[in-house]
Amino acid sequence: MNRPRLFLITPPEFDTGEMAAKLEQAFAGGDIACVMIYMPGAGTKEIQTAAEVLVPVIQQGGAAAIIYRDTQAAGRSGADGVHVDTSLEDVKLAVESFHPDRIVGTGGTKLRHEAMELAETGVDYIFFGKLDLPEKENAHAKTLSSAAWWAELFSTPCVALAGNTIETLAEVAATTADFVALKDALWNSGGDITSLVTEANGILDAHPFPKDD
Repeated sequence: MNRPRLFLITPPEFDTGEMAAKLEQAFAGGDIACVMIYMPGAGTKEIQTAAEVLVPVIQQGGAAAIIYRDTQAAGRSGADGVHVDTSLEDVKLAVESFHPDRIVGTGGTKLRHEAMELAETGVDYIFFGKLDLPEKENAHAKTLSSAAWWAELFSTPCVALAGNTIETLAEVAATTADFVALKDALWNSGGDITSLVTEANGILDAHPFPKDD
């Protein structure tokens, strides 16, 4: 697919059964590449319990299930990969443990040289945007500039975090990031999740990648 794809991130806290239903609604709306199970305040047991329910739903929807930070829960739940942003050494260990069969992603840095160091570990994607900051209507300017810089110069795919409205997808897609991440825009809008994913895909369809000369 020659345009950015959706990368969904769960809310930090959720009821597992309700989340499974919401994910099914999301997949009914169209293409989704990845779903990150994002539970920063939970322990391994809680994450694994939720993942055992959500991972099959995500995989049946045709997307990759990514666990935030917890390599143990990711391994035990049958997830497709893990997102590690704690340190360069932790990323290296995750790559050694999970490759070549599973995905390892990273991010969380504002410094370009750190992003390049992380990419050199062999990760599958670099994530631009801060997951733990309150989302604004538009994507953060630093996220947009970093994603545009990265997408132009490097082959490692990048993910750019959008703001808390569906309309913000257009400005993020314009960076030519490989994936556009949605969190609050989907779960907190109060709108129909299936319709929002359909609308999101329509916006992304309008932003094809430039053709190589």
